[in-house]
Amino acid sequence: MRIFHGWFIAAAAFVTLFITVGVPFYGMPFFYDYFIRDFGWTRAQTSSGIAVATILIQPAAGLLLHRFSPRRLILFGSAMLALALAGFSFGNGSLLLYYLAWGAFMTGYVYSGPLPHQVILSQWFRRNRGLAMGFAYLGLGLGGAVSQKCVALPLIQAFGWRTALLWMAASFVLLVPLLLFLVRDRPSDLGLNPDGDPQPPEEARLESKPFRQLLRQPSFWLLAAGSACSIGAIGSVNQHMKLLFQDAGLSGSTVADTTFLILISSLAGRVVMGWMADRFSKKRVMLAAYLFVALPLPLLFVIEQPGAPELFAVLFGFGLGADFMLIPLMAAQLFGANSLARVMGIVLPVDSIAQTCFPFLLGLMRDRLGDYHSGVVLVAALALAGATAVAFLPPLGATPQLPTVRPTRESYEPS
Repeated sequence: MRIFHGWFIAAAAFVTLFITVGVPFYGMPFFYDYFIRDFGWTRAQTSSGIAVATILIQPAAGLLLHRFSPRRLILFGSAMLALALAGFSFGNGSLLLYYLAWGAFMTGYVYSGPLPHQVILSQWFRRNRGLAMGFAYLGLGLGGAVSQKCVALPLIQAFGWRTALLWMAASFVLLVPLLLFLVRDRPSDLGLNPDGDPQPPEEARLESKPFRQLLRQPSFWLLAAGSACSIGAIGSVNQHMKLLFQDAGLSGSTVADTTFLILISSLAGRVVMGWMADRFSKKRVMLAAYLFVALPLPLLFVIEQPGAPELFAVLFGFGLGADFMLIPLMAAQLFGANSLARVMGIVLPVDSIAQTCFPFLLGLMRDRLGDYHSGVVLVAALALAGATAVAFLPPLGATPQLPTVRPTRESYEPS
């Protein structure tokens, strides 16, 4: 039996997300203490780079996503990420140069990260969309799992932190043949239909909703606000975990081990929740994932206790893995796959601003108050607010769809 080409697309997405997001995004916080040590920066200054770049880059970049081929965007974004990592390696203590490197990093993240992969996979799959995205996101989770313990730490120990960043930049060369010869934007490029079906699904015949119509729907704002709060909490933990653990007297190896366990647990979250999203209410699955993010956060108050890092890692990691993946699945369910690039072109920048600005706020609170206690309370409140917003999303099928149109080629554009 011939394997549907969409699964090769999902496998390619596994690899590209491993290299473009998993390793660099989760690996960069491991370099923060070297920046603080060598450049004399504060924690707030060090964590401000990603926040400034996100605010300046992501809103405009996200609005352009629906206009270009996702495959070509991934190529361009990969080049920008490699350039950014090289820029970090040549840092000299100038915050301006640091912010410019983060600007290139964020540009690369927008154009080669989750969103173009979500658009491609939403075009290739309908019935198995959750499973396909869950499999692709395993690459992101696995890349994140090995980013500190198996990539950043051994490279730093062998070559120093500057050369470690250059080796990470060089890895992007591996993506070029994969993107040129295997990946295609949509099944119609190869004369196929989603899931390998003989006929295109009714969903493919729906018009793409314009921005003005999306912005008038309460469900759009609930999805944006809920995901921003939950991802803001996740970003705060990811960016400050090493520093928080150091304040609690825990070693760098414990941080790396905990990060590894979080992201291994996230692999299970992606697969299990992706499978469940294909079979049960996406709203309930998403709510469960957001609660997995929120409920273990109080463990950060006693993280130095035996077993606390491991318990936190398993629970938080499971929710983290499903959290990001369920946003495009819910968006496609509410607004249709052909509107996904427009929806996520707004939601992703909003989420990313939260993901980077709340860690900056957390750094300011730590610098001024002397500990992370108040900051952890804020992070827990954010996570619970995200779950609450998801609880108010409309039930399955409550969002009206636009009338169908004739199945022209334009209908299958990922707009």
